[in-house]
Amino acid sequence: MRRIVITGLGVVSPIGCGRDDYWDALAEGRSGVDSISLFDTEGHSAKIAAEVKNFNVEPWLDKKEARKTDRVIHFVIPAADMAVKDAGLALAGEDLTRVGVYIGSGEGGITTTHENYGILREKGPSRVSPFFIPMMLSNMPAAYTAMRFGAQGPNMAVVTACSTATHCMGEAMHAIRRGDADVMIVGGVEAAITPVAIAGFANMKALSTRNGDPARASRPFDAERDGFVMGEGAGILIFEELERAKLRGAHIYAEVTGYANTCDAYHITAPSPEGEGTVRAINRALEMAGWNADQVDLYNAHGTSTPLNDKTESGAIRRVFGDYADTLPVQSTKSMIGHCLGAAGAVEAIAAIMAIERGLIHPTINYEHPDRECPVNVSAKAMERRVDRAVINNAGFGGHNGVLAIERFSG
Repeated sequence: MRRIVITGLGVVSPIGCGRDDYWDALAEGRSGVDSISLFDTEGHSAKIAAEVKNFNVEPWLDKKEARKTDRVIHFVIPAADMAVKDAGLALAGEDLTRVGVYIGSGEGGITTTHENYGILREKGPSRVSPFFIPMMLSNMPAAYTAMRFGAQGPNMAVVTACSTATHCMGEAMHAIRRGDADVMIVGGVEAAITPVAIAGFANMKALSTRNGDPARASRPFDAERDGFVMGEGAGILIFEELERAKLRGAHIYAEVTGYANTCDAYHITAPSPEGEGTVRAINRALEMAGWNADQVDLYNAHGTSTPLNDKTESGAIRRVFGDYADTLPVQSTKSMIGHCLGAAGAVEAIAAIMAIERGLIHPTINYEHPDRECPVNVSAKAMERRVDRAVINNAGFGGHNGVLAIERFSG
């Protein structure tokens, strides 16, 4: 069985861009949630989000190219560049048919869609951008990334709502194991803080309306949680076949040892009762990794800050880990960066990988009022601790569950 290691990390997030800035903000417990600045929120019930602010894409894309691309491309290309450079990949001299890209986006170019629909209504069909279709397609982050590096191997954009990035990473692991590729550029990207997306999520009562206190709005597992906060950004990782990574002397952050993909087949938005789909996914990922439940050192939760999700996920954790759930650290990265939808699994996996790398579990901020319906050990404060094995869980509308198991590389 070919082994897969992680050799590069790149991130664009509401609290920092680049691996180190992102991690420093997480470790310090900084919130990226604030009042929405991307559009006028008059009439909206939810007026807050975790935006990527003051980000200049011009070092990566010139002005002409930036005008022809959606905000998702503005995030994914810098994150991919960071990951490739972090991995020390000299792709120009490689067999690029052995380099693949699996990057997904739950909403795709929704900013472009929103803008061009307005143009259609106000100015007519002839004024719709000729770049509209390629700008809005969900596969374009994967396509642009492949073109950026000349990657001619397997290329796919998994789209499973908030499980998107986790499924991209898991399927990339399988691609390398099968021998389809030696290197995979993987992850997710999202840029969905738009009037229509905010209104849609708010009208289904999914978003927090704690508009007067943005930094404290995302509060996973807390008894006073009232919904998730929309986030945006990109997380890109380099997955590489172990012997290849060792041969070139790459720094190895961690090894990917387990993955599972299940479906609730229950409801378009609500998770299945008692979290049966999540339970099966966690157990299957642990089985693939060869771990016992009590060997897990960190559980990076989906932890959205919605009443139902956190309650259901907590029940799933208790069912899988039993009494060990009393001491297993549970963290939610979303407490600081909001819910990055299709990018969530990747930016959260990077947080878990950095916990292994740095020996620190970042805090879940705003956890102030324990909820009896969420009987899990939430890491409310930063905690120095050796982390050898971590589980990352994500769930998407439609009942899509994805779990990744990563561990310290032991050689």
